[in-house]
Amino acid sequence: MNRRKDLGICLSALLLSSRKYGQYTMNQEITKVPEKPPFDRSSSQDSLDELSMEDYWTELENIKKSSENRQDQEVVVVKEPDEGELEEEWLKEAGLSNLFGESAGDPQESMVFLSTLTRTQAAAVQKRVETVSQTLRKKNKQYQIPDVRDIFAQQRESKEKAPDGTNSQSVRTDENKHQGKDDQDCSLVVGEKELIPLVSEEVPASETDINLEVSFAEQAVSQKDSSKEKAQKSKDRDASLPNFRLPKDKTGTTRIGDLAPQDMKKVCHLALIELTALYDVLGVELKQQKAVKIKTKDSGLFCIPLIVLLEQDQKKVPGTRIPLIFQKLISRIEEGGLETEGLLRIPGAAVRIKNLCQELEAKFYEGTFNWESVKQHDAASLLKLFIRELPQPLLSVEYLKAFQAVQNLPTRTQQLQALNLLVILLPDANRDTLKALLEFLQRVIDNREKNKMTTMNVAMVMAPNLFMCHTLGLKSSEQREFVMAAGTANIMHLLIKYQQLLWTIPKFIVNQVRKQNTENHKKDKKAMKKLLKKRAFDREKYEKQDKSTSDADVPQGVIRVQAPHLSKVSMAIQLTEELKASDVLARFLSQESGIAQTLKKGEVFLYEIGGNIGERCLDDDTYMKDLYQLNPNAEWVIKSKAS
Repeated sequence: MNRRKDLGICLSALLLSSRKYGQYTMNQEITKVPEKPPFDRSSSQDSLDELSMEDYWTELENIKKSSENRQDQEVVVVKEPDEGELEEEWLKEAGLSNLFGESAGDPQESMVFLSTLTRTQAAAVQKRVETVSQTLRKKNKQYQIPDVRDIFAQQRESKEKAPDGTNSQSVRTDENKHQGKDDQDCSLVVGEKELIPLVSEEVPASETDINLEVSFAEQAVSQKDSSKEKAQKSKDRDASLPNFRLPKDKTGTTRIGDLAPQDMKKVCHLALIELTALYDVLGVELKQQKAVKIKTKDSGLFCIPLIVLLEQDQKKVPGTRIPLIFQKLISRIEEGGLETEGLLRIPGAAVRIKNLCQELEAKFYEGTFNWESVKQHDAASLLKLFIRELPQPLLSVEYLKAFQAVQNLPTRTQQLQALNLLVILLPDANRDTLKALLEFLQRVIDNREKNKMTTMNVAMVMAPNLFMCHTLGLKSSEQREFVMAAGTANIMHLLIKYQQLLWTIPKFIVNQVRKQNTENHKKDKKAMKKLLKKRAFDREKYEKQDKSTSDADVPQGVIRVQAPHLSKVSMAIQLTEELKASDVLARFLSQESGIAQTLKKGEVFLYEIGGNIGERCLDDDTYMKDLYQLNPNAEWVIKSKAS
């Protein structure tokens, strides 16, 4: 019981200070919009008609016609969770399952994890812990139920410093400089529902830095008070989509795919907690859905789970991360030229699409399918059909509603922040396929002068295919359908426009991972010393070895970079204020000769390995001296991403 109580040294101080800090209330209720009489779309959508909303409704009609000719599709039933089950599942997804139930055990790992959380993150965890505790007591479970006060007891000192030496819990007074014109958008009112409207690409865009150094939820707490008056004054201004920029980070920008799997797992846990905290602060309900497992086809192309399809494809092409049929359909569309007017908007004939599906199922893997028979608009229709008929949505059953709820967030910045976290949370197969889709859509948009498909048009056409998924059996009123149309088209627009930013891992989350690794390393080191003492080994010798392992023969201000696959396998590099990762790579590649000389800059990368990170691929603009100061115990290795 004492060990269980020890877990309480992590978060209570954060929660106490967060209550003093602002008006944030964990049990904030959402105001329900009273029901309205049937909604007349024809008389209330003038402002959105100008923005090609008709493309959305046309696409919806095309989907309905296509569905009439497809009788073999599976339906995924979304399970409505029991009381407390949702929160218990949330704790499991957040990496905190050992707090409850039959898996409850040594709390040390959770103590380390909880000690790295911000105040708003801690509040989000506590809210779910309290709900689960109450539920388990009601159900009179036999296993031990911890008192929430034990889990969230006081420990102020452990929360004072972030890994980079800054105060991670106090939201800096100047952080709102990152909140620019994007937070002053005017709103469109549908019934009593406010939407940030879509805007034409012709509107001049403002430029705004996106703050990735401070927790998004902490920024929202600060902004709730400071921007009320400013937002009110901007009600009658025209909205615009700002050009968000990533501010220069001397320790390097971290993107999805740059981290080792063990660190990426921690990133996902933190992203879920941060997303929940952000939605809590803004009073938006975040509910994860859970799909009941159903029997699906275990072979073929359409109506196949992404994971199953990829396993099937990897037997043909090892290492494939995006379904082969998906890649081929995009390739076929591009072969026809992306200048074709109405590309993605004009459908292929429904009967012909049905026949092509059947033929592809029979001949695709045999390599006997005649692609010359597939017209460009047919390929586009097949691509959209593939997305719609996935047994579970591309945006996942678990997070589809969270994606839809992005439209309820009050500012462009917060919408972008939520999408960033949601992209991180997607399963690898879904995220990789979504990335390939968005990159393709951007190439279509790049030819808008000829194909007449702006970002807006493409968003309108693609939104029903990603959000109005037939497998979820969504039925709604006219008013709700219109709100959903405008909202999901808006989200699709943001996904396309800001895709480069969405695959970035926020620095504050990477810093939290670094802190977790540091604390775990201290814990492991302490355990090792205890073991060595118990076995009567020379503890001083061990400590001396441990201290000098990474510093052997390397003078102060110099790092040794290893490149096991290059002809120059090792090099001592003097750190300077201006030395970047790209400079280190250039020095090694300039030493190559023969076949190795053909190595291009994008084929090998400099990695930061060990210390307070598992493994991290560095971007070219990383300043090595700044990163060395952040992680002095790291090793530096040049290798390809595949190795």
